[in-house]
Amino acid sequence: MFTFIGLLLLATGVVVILISRIEITVPTLAWMRRFKIRQGMLLVTFGVIMMLINSLFFFADRGFNYLLVYPTGRMSAVMEQGIKWRGFAKIDHWQKFIDVKVVGQGIEVDQREVSGIMKPIPLRFIDQVTASGYVSTRFELPRDEESFINLAVKFRTMSNLVNNTIVPTVKEQLVNTAYMFAAQNYISGEAQSFRQAFEEQLKGGAYAVEKLEKRDTVFASVQNDNRIIKEIKTSYEVKKILEDGIPKRIKHELSENKIIVSQVIVDNIELEATFKQRLEAQRDESAKRQLEQQKVETAKDAQQRIIAEGERDKAAERVAQEKEQVKALIAIETKLKQEETNKKLAAIALETERLNAQRKKVQADADAYEIMKKVSAGITPEVKLKMQLDRDIKVAAEIAKIKFPETMIMGGDKGGTPLESLIGAAMAKQLQNSKNSGGF
Repeated sequence: MFTFIGLLLLATGVVVILISRIEITVPTLAWMRRFKIRQGMLLVTFGVIMMLINSLFFFADRGFNYLLVYPTGRMSAVMEQGIKWRGFAKIDHWQKFIDVKVVGQGIEVDQREVSGIMKPIPLRFIDQVTASGYVSTRFELPRDEESFINLAVKFRTMSNLVNNTIVPTVKEQLVNTAYMFAAQNYISGEAQSFRQAFEEQLKGGAYAVEKLEKRDTVFASVQNDNRIIKEIKTSYEVKKILEDGIPKRIKHELSENKIIVSQVIVDNIELEATFKQRLEAQRDESAKRQLEQQKVETAKDAQQRIIAEGERDKAAERVAQEKEQVKALIAIETKLKQEETNKKLAAIALETERLNAQRKKVQADADAYEIMKKVSAGITPEVKLKMQLDRDIKVAAEIAKIKFPETMIMGGDKGGTPLESLIGAAMAKQLQNSKNSGGF
């Protein structure tokens, strides 16, 4: 556009200069006498500037780097957007971000937005399981001017960089990463480690590794003192080679040219059909085994529950019997204490009655002594007899008032109680004394 405008201005300036040099005599063209040579020169100058403006300046668009090659052979880089000085230099456009993606059946992609498109990458894990890898990656050109210029000079075009360097490197590092893992481990939780290892190898170079093979012998159950080999399991392990404690790396074009790995996504690792079938069989077998284990655990739980209930019932019965034993013991101890108390009360009552009897006997002896003295002092036999009779009546009355204990401890089965024997003996003695004193 600027070139077209400049060309118009240049042509107009030349026309103005030519008209200014012609002597005009026609009255109808007298207005052309106003054009001067200086005006024509200005138009020519502006026209030339407009025609050259595209060679002197250019607009740097976002998301692109530009390599400028000047007529003198000097090169520079423009890595920021805006209007920039060109100075008649040749400009090479380089896309700042490069997207490389694996596409397959059922995966839609806008090819205008993707710089490199790959077919599914064939992989082989360390346990010889094959698969197809689907990844999406994004790369960024070097951010410093010197590295970008060296990259642009080395690869010349964007297509050469993408198709001959980035795409093969992505394939190679994905294959190397699959070689470091077993398919069984990948599906068992190491998918994140797989993606991390793939990204690390893209950024810093491939790991130098060595493959280790392990064989485990599985024996069948012992029969007739013979051990039979059931199977031999072979497993593989990939070990990183270390140098001074740091994993050894093999540089590739991306790391050597300072191409930045911005994004790594492992969209899918599609394992081979036979391995999937084997996984399904293992899954079914594992489900059956887990079901049987659950049944065993359920039976064990039921057994433990029955045992626990039996122990609970035994403990309850033991506690009930112990309670009955305690009640019986308490009843016996209570009865014993009651018997002991009754014995003590009977002894106290017996002692009390014995003292009362002695008191009455002393009183009766005193009365008898009084009567004897009166008789000896000259009382007539009739009065003496009457006095003895009154005395005996009083003694009998007092004896009738005596209350004997209801509970007595017997010394034997023959005769009456000890108290009755004592009282009888005392009354006989008293009567004997009365007879002796009365002369009967």
